[in-house]
Amino acid sequence: MTAKIQAVSTAMNEDQTEATAIEFQEASLDIWDKKYRLKDKFGRPVDKSIQDTYDRVARALADVEEEDKREYWHQQFVWALANGAIPAGRIMSNAGAEEHKPATSTINCTVSGTIPDSMDGILSMVHEAGLTLKAGCGIGYEFSTLRPKGAYVSGAGAYTSGPLSFMDIYDKMCFTVSSAGGRRGAQMGTFDISHPDIIDFIRAKREDGRLRQFNLSCLITKDFMEAVKNDSDWHLVFPASRTEVDDPETQIVFRSVANPPKDCIRDDRGRVACKVYRTMKARRLWDIIMASTYDYAEPGFILIDSVNEMNNNWFCEEIRATNPCGEQPLPPYGACLLGSVNLTRFVRNAFTDEAYFDWEAYRKVVAIFTRMLDNVVEINGLPLSKQRDEIMRKRRHGMGFLGLGSTLTMLRTPYGSEESLKFTEQIAYEMARTGYEVGIELAEEKGEAPALAEEYEITPEMMARRPELAEDGYRVGDRVQGRILWARYSRYMQQFAKTGKAEDQALLDALVEKGCRFTHHSSIAPTGTISLSLANNASNGIEPSFAHHYSRNVIREGRKTKEKVDVFSYELLAYRALINPEAMPYAEDEQARLPDYFISADEVTPKQHVDIQAAAQRWVDSSISKTANVPTDFPYEDFKDIYMYAYEQGLKGCTTFRFNPEAFQGVLVKEEDLANTTYRFKLEDGTEVELKGNEEVEYDGEVHTAANLFDALKEGYYGKF
Repeated sequence: MTAKIQAVSTAMNEDQTEATAIEFQEASLDIWDKKYRLKDKFGRPVDKSIQDTYDRVARALADVEEEDKREYWHQQFVWALANGAIPAGRIMSNAGAEEHKPATSTINCTVSGTIPDSMDGILSMVHEAGLTLKAGCGIGYEFSTLRPKGAYVSGAGAYTSGPLSFMDIYDKMCFTVSSAGGRRGAQMGTFDISHPDIIDFIRAKREDGRLRQFNLSCLITKDFMEAVKNDSDWHLVFPASRTEVDDPETQIVFRSVANPPKDCIRDDRGRVACKVYRTMKARRLWDIIMASTYDYAEPGFILIDSVNEMNNNWFCEEIRATNPCGEQPLPPYGACLLGSVNLTRFVRNAFTDEAYFDWEAYRKVVAIFTRMLDNVVEINGLPLSKQRDEIMRKRRHGMGFLGLGSTLTMLRTPYGSEESLKFTEQIAYEMARTGYEVGIELAEEKGEAPALAEEYEITPEMMARRPELAEDGYRVGDRVQGRILWARYSRYMQQFAKTGKAEDQALLDALVEKGCRFTHHSSIAPTGTISLSLANNASNGIEPSFAHHYSRNVIREGRKTKEKVDVFSYELLAYRALINPEAMPYAEDEQARLPDYFISADEVTPKQHVDIQAAAQRWVDSSISKTANVPTDFPYEDFKDIYMYAYEQGLKGCTTFRFNPEAFQGVLVKEEDLANTTYRFKLEDGTEVELKGNEEVEYDGEVHTAANLFDALKEGYYGKF
């Protein structure tokens, strides 16, 4: 199979001779075969090669065009796919596959409708979530709309078990649906930092096997961060009932609350009466978050104020949740499709003094890819009518990039250096500018996003959030077209005016005059399996390579534990193909050693991780999935400062990962970490066996690594894939 795929790759890339010299590694072909290669119901391949996969996807997206233009765009789309455009997994797997799997979606990212604080509402949302996961979409939810544990439920005459207990229901549902479909379900659970059960939420994953189908993130506000800095008190609150408000023994405060109960009590400023369940020092709560994140890599950190302040659609939606990996903040029933440009495909003369990035080719691929992703909206396959209405009204898509770390290495630029920050910002800027130029052209050709064509009444809240509306002569009650509120008054779009470039001001003027085909264009996803497969293990998304030789733990349908797969970074393969066939990480022979600019994740400081994210975020109109990897022995006091630094840099979120074998195994694992970790197994006769993490052991008729077997038994998923 390797030789056949290599022949196809060479035929597609005659203008990129460097790329054609690099064979796909077996792990990459295997992931393509298992995840993205179309097969019939008997498991027989329909796609005979990767080019067949590209052709199927290009044909499905070109068929959206007018009949006389379909063949032209089919050829353009095939070219873009062969030259670095990589639609996200749901598109690669499901576009053009209706004959074989008609009930699947091409959309990666969704957010649930607001979960009502009632049994009927909670269970109805479980039902909707099950249908969404069955279609192959990830989904996010906010659970802090549910009253805290121990609160009285008058209708039932009892006390509630709280949001975490209901999250367990969603967790089991997701595992069941994903097990049946052979693909792991993906969920995000968000939780407000002022909810009375926030500490239980933070610590939930300390229990073996609990909420393992969720990523978890706290919704952090500016008020909380300032309270942490000032060591102030922090109230944990929930909207109060009339009885609680009238009770003189109950402490009540008025707060701005997202999605409050319909029967809430408000003051004359519209704030909601809330019962104070507990008061604690903000810094103490902060330390609880940081300790959990240090030990368990969760919860993540969503700066929800920044998300809403920077949202292009600030005038018509409020965001309280994201997709499972955090790169797409979305409103209730929001949906977004994804795609990434493989930056390694634009490096010329790699690893030499003459190495450079081909900006012209990059912009061409971005332009064609923008049209491709817009066409995906038309074949979204979302299972719920509210999801379909939302995506058609705003036509969000999230184009990002992958292979940043690999590309910087090929350009001989250390990841995290000042030069790498400038390059990262330029990559994001060129993608944004090119994308919105195409968005204007598509609006003229096919019509603007309906949300931008609608008129909106200016409210007092809008005037407060955008004082420049009053400066420009608008008043409360005026009706303004969406495209004006979007192009002139969104904080993201205003950045184009600040560049001082005449062409950027002209872009804004054209967006006001003509509108845009979509409200959002960019997002940087983690790109785990599309990087490993179709990009031959170029570094994930915006990350450096995890390592240049490591193991990946892969779920295999029918196996009792995860399978350890050996992989190499794309830049190592490229260096061996183009410069030195003997090169290897950690080589003792000086001639075989890799140059110093071969950076891996644990050689990048947390501050550098944040700086790279900040450099890209300026021109990314949604968000970025980024993980700051730190070594196991990284000092806790240094670690907890990462999140404060991310806040001060204006990021929308932050996530870290520290290998902790006592808590979990992780997807990506270095051989030396496994070799340095001892796992203890207790046998039925009471004796104990000690094994290194990378040792193989036969158990229950199957061979496993000791680390994967230990993890599967501890977490309770052994034999359940």
